[in-house]
Amino acid sequence: MNEGKTVFSQIMSFFPKYEFDKKVIKYKGNYKVRNFNCWDQFLCMGFAQLTYRSSLRDIEACLNAQPYKLYHMGIRGNISRTNLANANQTRDWKIYAEFAQYLISTARNLYQNDKLEELDLDGVIYALDSTTIDLCLSLFPWAKFRKRKGAIKLHTLLDIRGSIPTFIEITDGLVHDVNILDVLVPEPGSYYIMDRAYIDYKRLYRLNKGLGYFIIRAKKNLKFKRLYSNKVDKSKGLRCDQTVKLMGYYQKKDYSETIRRVKFYDEENKKTFVFLTNNFEISAMTVALLYKNRWKIELFFKWIKQHLKIKSFYGTSANAVKTQIWVSICVYIMIAIIKKTMKIEMSLYKILQILSVSVFEKVPILQLLTEYNYRTERHSDPNQLILFDL
Repeated sequence: MNEGKTVFSQIMSFFPKYEFDKKVIKYKGNYKVRNFNCWDQFLCMGFAQLTYRSSLRDIEACLNAQPYKLYHMGIRGNISRTNLANANQTRDWKIYAEFAQYLISTARNLYQNDKLEELDLDGVIYALDSTTIDLCLSLFPWAKFRKRKGAIKLHTLLDIRGSIPTFIEITDGLVHDVNILDVLVPEPGSYYIMDRAYIDYKRLYRLNKGLGYFIIRAKKNLKFKRLYSNKVDKSKGLRCDQTVKLMGYYQKKDYSETIRRVKFYDEENKKTFVFLTNNFEISAMTVALLYKNRWKIELFFKWIKQHLKIKSFYGTSANAVKTQIWVSICVYIMIAIIKKTMKIEMSLYKILQILSVSVFEKVPILQLLTEYNYRTERHSDPNQLILFDL
């Protein structure tokens, strides 16, 4: 007897299948496919992410151990290592990439009213960075990095509100971080927080002309001419707030306008930071606080590497690797959507841990994630007659 939906089915019901089918039709994902379509592939790969499966054999064994629950989980196809391997090898990864972008837009709408502590700015605040995932060069010969080592890079633009990745570019390890600035389309009025790896004054000038604001750490060998200084409160850690002109030959040629230089001393870590920005309106302390929020992207990379399956892969082709990464991003975004939609106070880590051991259970997600002991509550039966009304 079927009593309700499994936890896995409830999670997957949050994914808009109509939008997924549109991406499949666009890239002909189900062309000449008989019994294991793209949706079956997505469900199996999503199951692998939620339950930390280590291989295709592991996925096959775990799912086929519950044959009577597969239909109610939405899986109609024949689950085998061959079908999964062929699907990851041949189905275009762009299906899952574009589906993830749709989920990202949904999540951003949910988190758009969230406020950051100590910051009250109108524009969207982004952190830009990349993380490297090491690969075996003999198994992944397309992932060029070093002479005897392979790797891929995840270049990510993270919306600080809700820690939602809005842009992800997957490249081999040889692509330098700064090249991603050529791909980004600046949003007027938005803030882009970057580390020193993104210093290229020609690209930063292009970002400035696109009406985007950047906040970036300066290199130690920066050559500049101070035009004038603003007063700062040194008790808060600020050391200077200057308007400067770049003096290096190429720097002056690539960035001809004035730029703002802010120096801040971190008393806790005993470290001095020098920032460059093209925003002259916000306070110097706000510049330092904005850069402090850049660490959220480091936490995002650490989180997905520890709690999602993106450091070891089920296939060795570029298509299989990108498919697995984009499915993992879909799972991450959906957990964030569930957290916001159901107003759950738990962290994303704790939600994922609970869901990972409950996918075959038939318990409402809200009761599962709110630690509400619904079994111990006694409800009065309205049809029961009351003998004494005391």
